[in-house]
Amino acid sequence: MKRASLLATQIGVGVGFLLIWHLLTMKIGTGKPLFDPFFFSTPGDVLLRTWRDLTGTEIWRHIGITLLETVLAFLFGAIGGILTGFTFARREILASVFEPYIKAANSLPRVVLAPIFALWFGLGIWSKVALGFTLVFFIVFFNVYQGVREVSPVVLSNARMLGMNERQLLRHVYWPSALTWMFSSLHTSVGFALVGSVVGEYLGSAAGLGYKIHEAESVFDTTGVFSGMLVLSIFVILIDLLVTAIERRLLVWRPPVVATT
Repeated sequence: MKRASLLATQIGVGVGFLLIWHLLTMKIGTGKPLFDPFFFSTPGDVLLRTWRDLTGTEIWRHIGITLLETVLAFLFGAIGGILTGFTFARREILASVFEPYIKAANSLPRVVLAPIFALWFGLGIWSKVALGFTLVFFIVFFNVYQGVREVSPVVLSNARMLGMNERQLLRHVYWPSALTWMFSSLHTSVGFALVGSVVGEYLGSAAGLGYKIHEAESVFDTTGVFSGMLVLSIFVILIDLLVTAIERRLLVWRPPVVATT
């Protein structure tokens, strides 16, 4: 499918969803709507509230705080996951010793950790960054670890036969092999970094989009809740587009996918 056709289809899906939502919350004749707007709001109200917020000044302070927490959690988690994944994949004994502890740490519910991080780091941004870090780190770690281990033994043997040392193997063999796996995890991690920040704000904060959503929920402002979720979605898409641009730059050597239809 061509890029223009794909974009038009994606926009059409979004418009169709909004149209269905509008019809379900619209009064038909003198009867009641199928979905009560008090509980589901309406797409028009949500879009109007979002536009008013984004053209105002107050919301940007909350957006800035949440984005800062998200970016820090994403960067720290991604860098930590990449370095640890590479290290463990190249050292079998180290990976074997710490494998049960890594799995145990990954199995911990992150919501349980949020109050502990708040106790350790306070109610500022660092407790939210820590929560987001725990979500991003393991996703990146497992993908990088698997990507390095998936290197073809034949390619490694040929590279060593050509005289490559360990540093050259890392740059020309292991790193390219892990890049595809790494960026696959980074696309997923963007959303999880934001989730960690918002959940941390939701549980205890005085600013941020999570705080705004919690504030709207406390007064049964459904429109405000959906508007906050829409703003979150917009910025996740923008960050993901940035990751995609970096991916295309670093994976320029990868052959393009040929369409089969």
